[in-house]
Amino acid sequence: MQICFSLLQWIFLIPFIGGSVFVILSLLAVRRFLGNPAYRSPHTPYQWPAVTILKPLRGLEKGQRENLRSACMQDYPEFQVVFSVQDKEDPVIPLLRELQEEFGPERVTAVIGNAHVGPNGKINNLVGAFQHVRNDLLVISDSDVRLQPDYLKTIAAPLENPDVGYVCTLYKAVSAHRWFEKLELLTFNADFIPSVVFAQLTGASKSCLGASMAFRRSSLVEMGGFEALADYLVEDYEMGRRIWSSGKKIVITPYFVDIVIDFNNFFHWWHHQVYWDQNTRAARPAGFFASILTRSIPFACLFAIVRLGDTAGLAVLATAVILRLSVAALTMMTFRDREGLKSIALLPLRDLLGLFSWFLSFTKKTVLWRGSEFILTRDGRLVQKGKKL
Repeated sequence: MQICFSLLQWIFLIPFIGGSVFVILSLLAVRRFLGNPAYRSPHTPYQWPAVTILKPLRGLEKGQRENLRSACMQDYPEFQVVFSVQDKEDPVIPLLRELQEEFGPERVTAVIGNAHVGPNGKINNLVGAFQHVRNDLLVISDSDVRLQPDYLKTIAAPLENPDVGYVCTLYKAVSAHRWFEKLELLTFNADFIPSVVFAQLTGASKSCLGASMAFRRSSLVEMGGFEALADYLVEDYEMGRRIWSSGKKIVITPYFVDIVIDFNNFFHWWHHQVYWDQNTRAARPAGFFASILTRSIPFACLFAIVRLGDTAGLAVLATAVILRLSVAALTMMTFRDREGLKSIALLPLRDLLGLFSWFLSFTKKTVLWRGSEFILTRDGRLVQKGKKL
């Protein structure tokens, strides 16, 4: 019994040590990535190619007007913005009409359609939008993304290199007003982005960030169009995988766009957190499983519990919390995330809840997508519940 008790303590110490080392390495990776000019576009193209921004929408969201206007106000020679919705009664449509009147039909195209090629709602929306695309360089920017005027030049420049097939930017969560929205902000800014940068620099895994990405029309056509992605839960990763499998490079630029956090209540956030973990597990199952070894605070808590709160147990827990908060603060200071710094006291709670959602992502065999329930297959595809796999 004593041997099992001792073994359990050592098992809990492994993620504490692994997580502590990982956050330090991630901080170093973020500082190197954001501070090294070699990771930026080497020069300005001689001639900027015409671009179409695709914005799939569904309903009204917090800060929606500012989000959508930011796409229309780019410092770029020639570009088109295509807003698309699936429901002709969607409450966002009057706003789209206003933007079309403000910026003109040459700049803004509003598409209202009901294309259905598979269970992925975002892809259905993009299929309808694609019919109105005028340009060969495509950018997808999610509805909750807010852009700076230099965004298009930043994301388009790497595609001047014919060896590059897919470009995406980093993103930073903003406008988290409620405490559970702040948990989401910390998920992005203190956890997800540092992990992505670490993976990018070390080659541990390839990331394709779907909230802000650019690629050529020819790459989309080669993979079979948006229709070929309609059955996948993580369509952005699958698109990136097909592009790099064709021999093209994936580029992540050291540039941040803002993602506006918008949740109605805690349960809305919690369902999204589990859904996010299911996304990650579907895209990178091995890496997601291994992430259990980087969760320092939850396992430091378990270590302190099995030691009945003695000096050693509390010392390990205090070390985990202090190190996690300190490194997260330094990381967010690196990309000037003042809002995240104000919410950092919630990070231990976010990490504890993150362990529960990690486990749930393995036990939940279904995914809730826009009111419908789907079974998630091993290769990341969605199957309507009740249909044969």
